[in-house]
Amino acid sequence: MRWRDESTIRIGRSIVSPTTLPAMPEPITAITVYCGSALGRQAGYEACAREVGRELARRGLTLVYGGGGIGLMGTVSRSAKDAGGTVVGIITEQFLKLEQGWQGCDELIVVPGMRERKALLESRAQAFLVLPGGIGTYEEFFETFVGLIIGRHPAPIGLLDVDGYFDPLCQLLDHAVEEGFARPAARSLVLRDTDAVRLIDRMMRLEENLPDPREMLPMHGDRERRG
Repeated sequence: MRWRDESTIRIGRSIVSPTTLPAMPEPITAITVYCGSALGRQAGYEACAREVGRELARRGLTLVYGGGGIGLMGTVSRSAKDAGGTVVGIITEQFLKLEQGWQGCDELIVVPGMRERKALLESRAQAFLVLPGGIGTYEEFFETFVGLIIGRHPAPIGLLDVDGYFDPLCQLLDHAVEEGFARPAARSLVLRDTDAVRLIDRMMRLEENLPDPREMLPMHGDRERRG
């Protein structure tokens, strides 16, 4: 999915062309899951990954993920496959060994580097679900989030929270809005829930109700610094 180009808009003294307006969303048939290659300290993290895999399979949604066979990545992929789902893994040559690329995927794509991996993780799905993870998971989230804000894609993004894991991240996003570095319309695009079924339901509805990207750009808040 991509935004369509329509016209020009004025931002301050500049004319920006083309303006990005929402395209007709494609039906969600695949969801990319970002999550850790570790299990984490709380048992609830693995339980949540297992539930996500089962739920995607139950709905007939393809799981697209980072291709690893360990940690939460391994849990969500095996859970989806065990429940009869389709699994697409995308992994780099470097991580193929480090993350023990899972050969049980219906399709395991090995790419040269992270840029190619992230591009395919984005392009192969119509929605993004973020589970607990480390620095790499945060990077994937933020890159996908910025892509939504600037109109590179219109796919919904959901945070599946477990035991308040994403509290600090959401506080950071709220702080950026409060301090005028991000727009409330952009912040509102990130869905957050503690229940996998409910969150996926919300994501499926959101694909038809995304705000106009002109409400989110420029990316700074309403109060600009004047020279």
